[in-house]
Amino acid sequence: MAKASDLDAVAAIYDAVLQQEERGICYTNWQKGLYPRRETAERGWRDGTLFVLEEAGQICASMVLNQVQPKEYGTIEWVYPAAPQEVFVIHTLCVHPAQTKKGYAKAMVVFAEEQARKQKGRVMRLDTYVGNQPAVALYRHLGYRLAGSTDFLFEGVIPEELYCLEKRL
Repeated sequence: MAKASDLDAVAAIYDAVLQQEERGICYTNWQKGLYPRRETAERGWRDGTLFVLEEAGQICASMVLNQVQPKEYGTIEWVYPAAPQEVFVIHTLCVHPAQTKKGYAKAMVVFAEEQARKQKGRVMRLDTYVGNQPAVALYRHLGYRLAGSTDFLFEGVIPEELYCLEKRL
């Protein structure tokens, strides 16, 4: 679980991803100033749902893991039925661009699955921007199935189409 002292590093990861995307390497539909922001990390930290991966004293990746299913999930035909308290959701998983291809995203997902199982989770769900093919490939490799896609109005202002994926735990 992240500490208050990790918030600057998490915000720096968000900024680095957004700067990379401004330079033309785009996998997310995130928008600078809207999402993600330091407030995103602070909210996760306050809720006890922000997690980080640290390597050699440096925060390399972060995510929020909770049981909040966006309302748009209601339009998806999920295959694995579960009560809301049995469903865990990964949000805002990101790796610092300078730390990619080191297995950190995979490690974060595996950690999330372990945490969910410890709390009697039966299903992991997540969504990702349809243009984020590296993330889709990672999730599929880790056993997630594509349940469908739907239009979201993310943060109430960012229109996007997202793939929704799930895995039985």
